[in-house]
Amino acid sequence: MTHVLRITLLGCAAVLAAAAADNQLTAKEKSAGWRLMFDGKSYAGWEDPTKKSPPSHGFTIEDGCLKALPHPNIDEDLFTQALYRDFEMEFDWKISPAGNSGVKYRIQQRVMLADEVPGQKFEDRVNASMKNRRQDRPAKGQEYVIGFEYQVLDNAKNPDALRGANHQAGALYDMLSPLKDATKPVGEFNHSRLVVKGDAVEHWLNGVKVVDGSLNAPEVAKGTGARWGTASPVYDLLVKHPKKECQISIQNHSSDAWFKNLKIRKL
Repeated sequence: MTHVLRITLLGCAAVLAAAAADNQLTAKEKSAGWRLMFDGKSYAGWEDPTKKSPPSHGFTIEDGCLKALPHPNIDEDLFTQALYRDFEMEFDWKISPAGNSGVKYRIQQRVMLADEVPGQKFEDRVNASMKNRRQDRPAKGQEYVIGFEYQVLDNAKNPDALRGANHQAGALYDMLSPLKDATKPVGEFNHSRLVVKGDAVEHWLNGVKVVDGSLNAPEVAKGTGARWGTASPVYDLLVKHPKKECQISIQNHSSDAWFKNLKIRKL
């Protein structure tokens, strides 16, 4: 082996050693204040869906990933136990063909929905459930999460993407559109970064800043009002967003979706 080749190999080994394996932090990340949100093998730090009563089957742990599953008995997100105000978060995700998911933050409320009424609009069902809250946890049902969403989506095949750019991957869902489609092909992992400080938010996707805006932007009120109506309690919560210390969740949208390398640091 030549001297030059040996130096090159040693250099490559040093680079590999500096990069963390999946669901681990480097020494540099630890010193910068980063904390793992998922250890790759358990629900530590999350509300364990298998320990709720009744348990839900909307998530599993597979190959070092938190995986959302389609058609769960209870359609609900996976929530952090900790609360976060200002933070920087990174995560890797991939989505199934035509799939839909997301990461929700600054969550204002969670509501278990009333039983579905034939012909009732979903938004009307949520509004009615907010006014008359059910106290039970049904064996089959849905919990709705009122918060802001980093959209995770198959832009090519999911019909939601056709409703407008503010429904596409990387968007602040229903509110701020990504500046470009920076997604990788479906089946590959994407890398996302989310920065929340005060009312300022940044969404990054595969190294591209796709959203740089404010939770107080006119688009927030416009998008929320168009969907919910200005008299809705959901509108009031999203436009005023009074809660600042909030959970973060991974959305179950009845699609296979994988998440790993979730880490966060408070700002």
